[in-house]
Amino acid sequence: MNNFNFYSPTHFVFGKNRESETGKYVKRFGGSKVLIHFGGGSVIKSGLLDRVKESLTKENISFTELGGVVPNPRSGLVYEGVEICKREKIDFILAVGGGSAIDSAKAIAIGALYDGDFWDFYTGKRVENALPVATILTISAAGSEGSTGSVITHEDGMLKRAANSDALRPVFSVLNPELTCSLPPFQTACGATDMMAHVLERYFTNTKDVEITDRLCEAVLLTVIKETPKALANPNDYEARANIMWAGTVAHNDICGVGREQDWSTHQIEHELSGLYDVAHGAGLAVMFPAWMKYVMKHDVMRFAQFAVRVWGCQMDFQNPENTAKEGILKFEQFLTSIGMPIRFSELGAKAEDIPTLAKTMGLGTGTLGSFVKLTTEDVTKIYELAV
Repeated sequence: MNNFNFYSPTHFVFGKNRESETGKYVKRFGGSKVLIHFGGGSVIKSGLLDRVKESLTKENISFTELGGVVPNPRSGLVYEGVEICKREKIDFILAVGGGSAIDSAKAIAIGALYDGDFWDFYTGKRVENALPVATILTISAAGSEGSTGSVITHEDGMLKRAANSDALRPVFSVLNPELTCSLPPFQTACGATDMMAHVLERYFTNTKDVEITDRLCEAVLLTVIKETPKALANPNDYEARANIMWAGTVAHNDICGVGREQDWSTHQIEHELSGLYDVAHGAGLAVMFPAWMKYVMKHDVMRFAQFAVRVWGCQMDFQNPENTAKEGILKFEQFLTSIGMPIRFSELGAKAEDIPTLAKTMGLGTGTLGSFVKLTTEDVTKIYELAV
């Protein structure tokens, strides 16, 4: 196990009707003038936005609203939010929604305290300061409610890039599983795939002797595998939704990743897909993760065999562990298909002829991507081709 620092200060407020306590927690964490940031339809139609505003009003906290967040959140709305924060002297940002609203809120939080272009922080500049962000989660997926990360798509070139910093961890997050019950099945399945991918980016590592985090990763994966079909069969199954929601948080607050080298190449490979085609991130990951696995499996066959045995219940073929490793990847693909996820380019609407563009836009040049196996542009191209 490698040396590590782990800092996860988010205060989680979990359970039924907890959004009614939002104002109390905003005040507790120093907010007095709030930007409420959200998408649109569902948070308004469900009455959630009104309940949140009522909670803030009870605590005499003023607020400004900025809706319009879309999946794969865009830079244009971030610029608008930054301008509002500076003009209105906003001191706290409250994201109401899923990962897209939260990621957009984090980007606004960075830009509000910066004299330059917030995009600087998504192209390499280190994030050191941001306005405090809190979240009310409505989709179990991205884990952004407890993570250091934010991903934004810049409309100039449709480049999808990430920023990471402890300054971006939400100060508190309200997690009411009931708020996810109205999600369409496809979004529920995309969310489950996203959280599995967050675990897998940590699980496939070159670091040795990481049994505790291996077991944590496997526990989260097994929970998602067990509970997602229940939620799809009965959208109002509160206990299934609760387990999935907490799994999504644990999958990405990095408790499963401490002390071990992490990869993250598949996420970056997928970002080019969702940047070009505007597909759901989880759907893109469902296509790209099995392809990545097939390409890199021989680098550490025994780790893939462990994944097959511990997560998918495969029998170990001691004479030929590669057979076990391949069976685990197949079981993963079968699970994704069973919950309604695509596993091929054609199912996404992606085109083989765009592969050179996808690989080039990543901008690796002579560099490499990932750590489990360091991928060149040629490697990335071959992984895309495996997904066709």
